[in-house]
Amino acid sequence: MSERKVSIEQMAEAVMDGLIEYAGLATDVMKDCVTKAGNTVKSEVKANAPVRTGQYKKGWAVKKQKETANALELVVHNKKRYQLTHLLEKGHAKRGGGRVRAFPHIAPAEQAGIRELEEGIKRGLEG
Repeated sequence: MSERKVSIEQMAEAVMDGLIEYAGLATDVMKDCVTKAGNTVKSEVKANAPVRTGQYKKGWAVKKQKETANALELVVHNKKRYQLTHLLEKGHAKRGGGRVRAFPHIAPAEQAGIRELEEGIKRGLEG
């Protein structure tokens, strides 16, 4: 922010200009951090996904769901084998009885993404 001298009559306008500048900066920082966090979640899920044929592990992608002037929504999803995500993450019942064990790989990646997003926004707004 630049320092400038203003009269009392111009004070409200000067404050608004500063707030608008800060809001633009905060929006840019937030969008950048959301993109980085989404890519982190995707790479963590890919790294920890169970491998049988490799198709499930290769299918993870980040998709831009919605973007406005001051918001960005990303979705990390499996574009090839989306039907398996819940079954592998939570486990499921077998046809003849019993259960298949769970392979938690999405929830830990989500938590890592949340931490990275929070830390990135704090760093970006402080510096």
